[in-house]
Amino acid sequence: MGDEGLKEFKEMWKLARDNPEEFWNKKAEEASQDIHWFKKWDRVFEWDYPKFSWFAGGKTNISYSCLDYKLKRYGNKVAYIYENPEFGISYSVTYNQLYDMVKKYAKALRGAGVNKGDRVLLYIPNSIEGAAMLLAVARIGAISVTVFAGFSPNAVADRIELTSPKIILTQDYSVRRGKIINLKENVDEALKIAPEEVSRGVEKVVIKRMMPDQELHLDDNRDILLEDFLKLGDGQSADYVEMDATDPIFVMPTSGTTAKPKPVVHVHGGYQIWNYFGAKWVYGLQPDDIIFNTSDIGWIVGQSYMVFGPLLAGASVILFDGTPDYPKPGIWYEVIERNRATLIWTSPTGARFLRKQGVEVAKDYDLSSVSRVICAGEVLNPDVWEWLYRDLFEERIPIIDHMWQTETGAPIFGYPYGLMGDSVTDVIKPGSAGLPMPGVIPLIVDEAEEKVLGPNEKGVLYLERPFPGLTPTLWDSFERYVDSYWNGVIKGYRSGDAAYLDEDGYIWFAGRADEVIKIAGHRIGTIEVENALISHPAVAEAGVVGVPDEVRGEVAAAFVVLKPGYEPGDDLKKELIQHVRKTMGPIVVFRDIQFVNMLPKTRSGKIMRRVMKRLFTGEDLGDLSTIEEVASVDEIRDAVAKLTKL
Repeated sequence: MGDEGLKEFKEMWKLARDNPEEFWNKKAEEASQDIHWFKKWDRVFEWDYPKFSWFAGGKTNISYSCLDYKLKRYGNKVAYIYENPEFGISYSVTYNQLYDMVKKYAKALRGAGVNKGDRVLLYIPNSIEGAAMLLAVARIGAISVTVFAGFSPNAVADRIELTSPKIILTQDYSVRRGKIINLKENVDEALKIAPEEVSRGVEKVVIKRMMPDQELHLDDNRDILLEDFLKLGDGQSADYVEMDATDPIFVMPTSGTTAKPKPVVHVHGGYQIWNYFGAKWVYGLQPDDIIFNTSDIGWIVGQSYMVFGPLLAGASVILFDGTPDYPKPGIWYEVIERNRATLIWTSPTGARFLRKQGVEVAKDYDLSSVSRVICAGEVLNPDVWEWLYRDLFEERIPIIDHMWQTETGAPIFGYPYGLMGDSVTDVIKPGSAGLPMPGVIPLIVDEAEEKVLGPNEKGVLYLERPFPGLTPTLWDSFERYVDSYWNGVIKGYRSGDAAYLDEDGYIWFAGRADEVIKIAGHRIGTIEVENALISHPAVAEAGVVGVPDEVRGEVAAAFVVLKPGYEPGDDLKKELIQHVRKTMGPIVVFRDIQFVNMLPKTRSGKIMRRVMKRLFTGEDLGDLSTIEEVASVDEIRDAVAKLTKL
């Protein structure tokens, strides 16, 4: 595989750039063994800038491709494994059993009056019932909207208002680190917050009972237990609907800064093809794989590589509902060992958490089944990559960073493990998200000068043209979609990320474009400074923002979480500043470093740098609905108070 695999990948990239229609026509035909078309497309690609479509005229259905089309080959094979350590539950369903479930759910949806194009909103933790509902919704041509089950009622209300669902699926309660969370009550509150005409349109709230001993308030006119909901399917059809390639599968609201979330749309045709090849090229996904994905069905990663992607490839996936350290520190490792997982998919936050625990925790478990680790969500810091590769897995397997967005549905940059196997490690540059996928043509743009930059020059990442997985619209407004993504200083899709391409074509991300710090004219990425801090042995996590400075325009302010065994103090602060300046040069000037117990992060693990910066500038904090720990804001607020006195 080795060098030949890398050569093949680069040749594919050139083919996709030079003749995209021929390339994707061929790839979609290649994928027909796993992705079914009831009618082949008439046109591969249509583009009237910025409006575009892929595989127009084609008829398909992602749920059919995931299940009906797989039963002859994989019917008795495990599809989903459910792991919930806090409830002590572990069980699996085969493709055949899942197919039967999905048909029952499809019938019930029809019995409840759900038709093609209607929205069904899920506010439920990772579960086989949740995944089955998503597949059933797609089967009948309806559109799912999944909201992360850790969100507040306000965040749920925003998403209800944006998408006007007819049905909501939720759970009575969930448990996190022993704390009971009333999900049903959150839905009730969200329906009170949402506009009355939208809430009235919610005809049924379906509740999965997880804790039958706990009291549950039901509205007799609206609320129905899942087992009773399924009875509505009596006499209904379980048939699939042949969907246009351009019909939506789901709407995934992505968080904004001050505005409402952006409701990103993904469609049956292009999303299937892009999801499938992203998994083949970057993950090397095969039918014998068992995936341990630590994400959630409420995020795009969960939709793409927990619910749909594994089934498109005929693989098995673990739906894990829990945290990495409860009820015991090694619980992730235990789940991996018990299920003989072959692929770990986690975020850099998850990886940093494991590093903070220490490799000693892992030594009690057999991780020999794991053949690669996949990371995304933020940049995988080089020191964390080194720890995973050398300390945790003893240089046995590749650690693969890659990058994508809710809007792209699957990887847009990565390393071709699927073509290179273990030798991909030879071409990995720790800290870089890798090479552009075939179909992705990156441009780094200086927005002030309105020009495309050369190698090693930092700017904003644009993509020259659409690829099959790119969202074609936002649910609430095509005009808002164009304003959000296509109205930059040059033609192309504006990603909003700051980055540069090196001389070998590898991408290096520096943070969001609005998070780059400009110190005395030098543009420095927040992630670059965070990487330098994390490379110090005392540092577990770091968050960096730029703050105003009269002389230099901006300087860096850092918030640091220490590893166990290290004590905060002025000496360590000075040592860290010197360490960064030694690592990056004297261009990095700090206002100060403050030690904190936690950083403000989204529930998907991304550091909320805008919150840290706005606490300093006194601006409105904007949408905090995605924040994991509200207490983290108070931590930073106290640290900022000390900074402003300097």
